Amino acid sequence: MINVIIVNWNGKDFLSTCLDSLRQQVYEPVSITFVDNGSEDGSVDFVSRNYPEVKIIALSKNVGFSSANNIALEMVQTEYIALLNNDAVPHPLWLKTLVKAIETYPEAGCAASKILFYDNPKIIDRAGDSYTRAGAGLLRGRGTSATNYDRQEWIFGACAGAALYRTRMLRDIGLFDEDFFLLYEDVDLSFRAQLQGYKCIYVPDAVVYHKASGTIGYDSAISVYYSHRNLEWVYIQNMPAGLILKTIFSHIIYDIAAFFFFTARGRNKDFIKAKWDALKGIKKALKKRKQIQKNRTVEVDYIWRLLERELLLPRLTRRLRKN
Repeated sequence: MINVIIVNWNGKDFLSTCLDSLRQQVYEPVSITFVDNGSEDGSVDFVSRNYPEVKIIALSKNVGFSSANNIALEMVQTEYIALLNNDAVPHPLWLKTLVKAIETYPEAGCAASKILFYDNPKIIDRAGDSYTRAGAGLLRGRGTSATNYDRQEWIFGACAGAALYRTRMLRDIGLFDEDFFLLYEDVDLSFRAQLQGYKCIYVPDAVVYHKASGTIGYDSAISVYYSHRNLEWVYIQNMPAGLILKTIFSHIIYDIAAFFFFTARGRNKDFIKAKWDALKGIKKALKKRKQIQKNRTVEVDYIWRLLERELLLPRLTRRLRKN
């Protein structure tokens, strides 16, 4: 059995398409755990009434994506765990193809899906996650044709919105960092996994259709704050010492460019608060770094080869392009 975990916060409008798609999965048996983050839109009653097979964990308040997933992950006893966003709709073969891939490669700790835009399935939302030499997450393949990224291959990491994980790996490297609350928690998890020798296999046949930014919004105050606060913690905690000098200049340039970008979009206050709060949490981040780097089992050169060299102009163009 595979346990599929769905975290929800006021996402009632998305739930029928998401849960119906899990009922249609070819892979069986599937157990579904629905973790509700204190929703006020009737989500829990809706699931309880229409999907009696789903196990519901109803939290009294919004504890964030990281903590909500961890609550469910602590209870799981299955060999594999799948995470799925409430605004995602997987193809019926989604789980079957992910399981086949991860069982083919014992060195794989997780498997990433090919995520397409729900409203425009000819365009990729992301084909797994990359991490750049500027110390920033990169939505692999975003905005390109769905016919691209059609080869199964090793990549940096999986988007937790639609991914399969070995339970053994999660027990080994630790669960999501709850200080992140939401956003970049899966990048952090992927980085920690790679540092300890667990690879990520990208599975292009594991297709998911995503109603992008359906819950938190695109470039909203929430997304800008948490992504740019957590971005710093991922870099501080995970980047090996041998790569700091090779990446720090690019990282600073990226932050400066991002400041001007979000200032132009009226989000400069959210961006500045994100960086200030990241700085306030640096003592705790450095403490985590000590343990993470102590657990590293791979060579620094391996991590360097995983990192993408990305130019700022193409990233800016992708951010401005409407899909």
